[in-house]
Amino acid sequence: MLSLGTILYVALLLINAMAVLSEDRFLARIGWSSAQAQPVNPGFGQPYAQAYDQAAYPGAQDVGLKGRLINLISAVRTLMRIPLIGLNLVIIIYELILGG
Repeated sequence: MLSLGTILYVALLLINAMAVLSEDRFLARIGWSSAQAQPVNPGFGQPYAQAYDQAAYPGAQDVGLKGRLINLISAVRTLMRIPLIGLNLVIIIYELILGG
């Protein structure tokens, strides 16, 4: 049965999966390296920095779904490293004591 605990376990497992992905070994091989996450103007094939339009908002760059996923994985790997250690320890201790 689907409960709040099950949803939390699944969320923690997904965040753990994103945190342990190696950028050099796995992500770069499939073309998901953060160095390749540069937004490209599809009309002219130039980066937005070179094809900057004064009428457009500077923050309104269309990165795309792939670029957003790459940024999400990079952010999870950077920001959630220390909190994940604590969360995993809490879950392990909970499972050992209560046998969840």
